[in-house]
Amino acid sequence: MHKYVLAFIKRKDEILLINRNYQPWQGCWNGIGGKIEKNETPLEAIIRETYEETGLMVSKEQVFDKGLVTWNSFDAMGNGLHVFLIHIDDDTPFDTPKKMREGILDFKPISWASDKENYGVSYNIPYFIEDVIYDEHRYEHYCVFNERYLKKVVKRKLEDK
Repeated sequence: MHKYVLAFIKRKDEILLINRNYQPWQGCWNGIGGKIEKNETPLEAIIRETYEETGLMVSKEQVFDKGLVTWNSFDAMGNGLHVFLIHIDDDTPFDTPKKMREGILDFKPISWASDKENYGVSYNIPYFIEDVIYDEHRYEHYCVFNERYLKKVVKRKLEDK
């Protein structure tokens, strides 16, 4: 089991991202997430991390397991994480940009986050974000890095839960 979780919080046609203050991915826009604590499930971890990093309280009914993101050698504090999609109501009040301890939160258009020419977002996100948001299935997205450079992403369908 992987030790980390990552979520993309969807409202309307946008997702909430954080411009990270810390490694890994310092200075890049990324999803919300962190480490799974002892005796915590990935679902419990992402609900806790969402609250800690955004102040949003979400229920397990709003959270969808979208699979895994793994990688070969680029050490972003491990070699994989559980990825989730969180739906919040279109009228959920959450003004951005918002400065938090972990970084700056802002809603970004999905098309912005999925643009492979967007060098402000974590390198691998444009290769899997549309599957996370639009596809009903779970996938493993295996990211092949050479040093810090993303060479390719291989998608494999996982068993649906």
